[in-house]
Amino acid sequence: MRLVFAGTPAVAVPTLRALTEHHEVAGVVTRPDAHLGRKRTLTPSPVAQAAEELGLPVIKTAKLDDEATANIAGLDAELGVIVAYGGIVREPLLSAPAHGWINLHFSLLPAWRGAAPVQRALIAGDAELGVSVFQLVPALDAGDVFAKQAVAVPSDVTADVALDLLAADGARVTAEVVDAIAAGTARSRPQSGEPTLAPKLMLEDGALDWAQPVASVFARYRGVTPEPGAHTTIAGDRLKILVAAPATDAPPLAPGEILGTRTAVLIGAGDGALEVTRVQPAGKGPMNAADWWRGLRAENTVRAGS
Repeated sequence: MRLVFAGTPAVAVPTLRALTEHHEVAGVVTRPDAHLGRKRTLTPSPVAQAAEELGLPVIKTAKLDDEATANIAGLDAELGVIVAYGGIVREPLLSAPAHGWINLHFSLLPAWRGAAPVQRALIAGDAELGVSVFQLVPALDAGDVFAKQAVAVPSDVTADVALDLLAADGARVTAEVVDAIAAGTARSRPQSGEPTLAPKLMLEDGALDWAQPVASVFARYRGVTPEPGAHTTIAGDRLKILVAAPATDAPPLAPGEILGTRTAVLIGAGDGALEVTRVQPAGKGPMNAADWWRGLRAENTVRAGS
């Protein structure tokens, strides 16, 4: 089958690679190069880099406007496949391929429709994550589903690791759906159940509330790491929490109370403590939490969240 693929981040690359094994990818649509790192180096997206390696034509566009629509329609693809492109496919582009577009979404739809499904699921403490491949329609992530697959994700991994695991399984599921569409055997079903929404995370979503149970604090840490980043305030300054886990055998600590150890920092929550091993103070680089705490020379009255 002749395909057009749209995607931008690294989690879209496994699907692109999988599709090239059995189908013709006529072109790849991705976001323009971005300035990254401290030196703000202009860098192609991970999908653009993979497409170049695979020798595939690339269309770089920040939005699917009339010009981009004409260029993509000119590829004469039979099916469009989209994975985290970062833009909305509207008519007439939505109907340009004979089979329309399918979307790999990192949730078990209709759960967590939107831009941050894995992150929101982790914050909510969901025990099960998964992927769905569905027919793209104008409404947000609302199309009929061709395939869903639950994916086992360790209970302590952060959103970036969870996404990598889902991307691998999602690539396989998407390739199977494309094979079925090409063979004429694909069947889709309407979504059933109450939808939940997963809007894009903002900086404030990373703020940890130490009055919450430690399981809830850790769940939010998992969901917002690495972006936008888990953080708290110490004497009015933001402190980014880079590496943390629920503490075991911690002494009783009030919510937000900090106890330094030789190798870590314990911060009290509603019913336990979070063990923090790596942090990043405002205006500084990442460092060991124990070193940060010793350097702060704080009074015992200093609390997280204050």
